[in-house]
Amino acid sequence: MTYIVKYLNYIDFIMIKTFSNNFRNADEAFQYWYQCIEHYGTDFAGTKALFNIGFQLDEPDEMMIKQPWRKWNPDYAAAEWQWYLSGDNNIEKLGELYGKIPAIWKRMADRHNNVNSNYGYQWDRFQQLDKVISMLRRNPDTRQAAISIYDGKEIYKYDNDTPCTYAIQFTVVNDKLNMCVTMRSNDLWYGFCNDQYCFAQLQILVAQETDYELGSYYHFAHNLHLYEKDLGKFLPQRSSSLLQSKWEEYG
Repeated sequence: MTYIVKYLNYIDFIMIKTFSNNFRNADEAFQYWYQCIEHYGTDFAGTKALFNIGFQLDEPDEMMIKQPWRKWNPDYAAAEWQWYLSGDNNIEKLGELYGKIPAIWKRMADRHNNVNSNYGYQWDRFQQLDKVISMLRRNPDTRQAAISIYDGKEIYKYDNDTPCTYAIQFTVVNDKLNMCVTMRSNDLWYGFCNDQYCFAQLQILVAQETDYELGSYYHFAHNLHLYEKDLGKFLPQRSSSLLQSKWEEYG
C-alpha cells in the first residue's frame, strides 16, 4: 500500500511538472501559473520564471481575475483598454480616462510623455487592425490576419519601453475566431492580468466586426515570471494588508 501511495505521488509530481495548457478562463490560468512559478520557477534577474510557456483559454470573455489575494482592479483594466482604443500613446490620455497615471507608465514614458507599449497605438500603425478585419471578412481561411507589435527598432531606441508583446494573430476555425498572442516577456502579477483583459476585449471586438463566434484565446510567453516582491502571496495565512502592499503601482 505504501508503495502504491508513493507511486501515485510520483505520478502526480510528473503531471504537475509537465504543466497544464488548457483553462476555462483567465482566473483559472492565473491561479495555476502563480503556483507553478512559485514551485518550479527558475531564479532569473530578480524574478522566478518559467520559459516557453503556452496555454489556451476556452472562454476568453470571462476575463475577470477573481482571486481575493490578488485584488485586481477591473476599473484600471477598462481604462487601459479605452486608452488602447484611442490610439493615443501619450500617458496623459490614460490619466484622463482613469483619473491618475500609474507610476509604471511614468517610468516608461519619454520626455514627451509618450510610450510605445500602448498596444492600440501599435496596431493603428499602418492601419494593421483595420486590414486584419478586412482580411477576415473576405477570407476566413487567411493565415495573414496578424498584427505586429514589436517591430525591431525598440531594442536600439527604447531602453525603458520595449513592448512585451511580439504579435497578435487571428484564425477562423469552424466559424469561430481564435486569437493567439506571442510575448517575449510576461509578468504574471501585473502584466498578464491587465493584458489578457485588453486582449480579450480586442478578440471580442474583431469577432463582432467580422460576424464570427468567439473562439479560444492562445497565450505564448517566452518568459513568464513573478517578481520577488510578488511571491508568497498565494498562501492563505497571509493577511489582506500584505496582499495589497504593492497594489499602488497599478492603481
